[in-house]
Amino acid sequence: MARGDLTDEEWSLIEPHLPLGERGPIPDLRRLFNAVMWRFRTGSPWRDLPVEYGPWSTAYDRFRTWALNGVFEQLMQAMIAEAAARGQADLDLVSVDSTTARAHHHAAGMVLDGELSAALEEAVEQERGLRQRGKTPATAIPAMKRPTTTGTAGTAGTAGMTTRGTNGDGYDAGTGSG
Repeated sequence: MARGDLTDEEWSLIEPHLPLGERGPIPDLRRLFNAVMWRFRTGSPWRDLPVEYGPWSTAYDRFRTWALNGVFEQLMQAMIAEAAARGQADLDLVSVDSTTARAHHHAAGMVLDGELSAALEEAVEQERGLRQRGKTPATAIPAMKRPTTTGTAGTAGTAGMTTRGTNGDGYDAGTGSG
């Protein structure tokens, strides 16, 4: 048994939750499971699997089959249930990534005056309405409120910037000829 392989006690918990093969029990099931664990523990490519675990392609194929059939999810649920039944579930180990759980601005102690708060809430509501209709803020601004741009129909202006167009002959309309 290599360092990091399952002990007999750990294997006795895991084995009942692994599926049988199409034609009965899978030979060396424990070795294949240890191979999968070795690969993810080390982060090595499948092709670097040590010889003691057998052919890398066999271990990979078994892993892929188990992953597609949801065996690892079922195994995780079973292990959590077993730990809870034994009173060994420790929720202190649970963490939440702050990029997916954001706090409300009140949680950070942010203080806004009423006028600024109302303006922000109005902007959020307008943006929600635009998303529901499939519009963007640039296309939703009425034509008379948009920043002005100069040029012919073929030139695109940027909001807040003045652009120079061309005359009908393709010459820059904003420069002189010398």
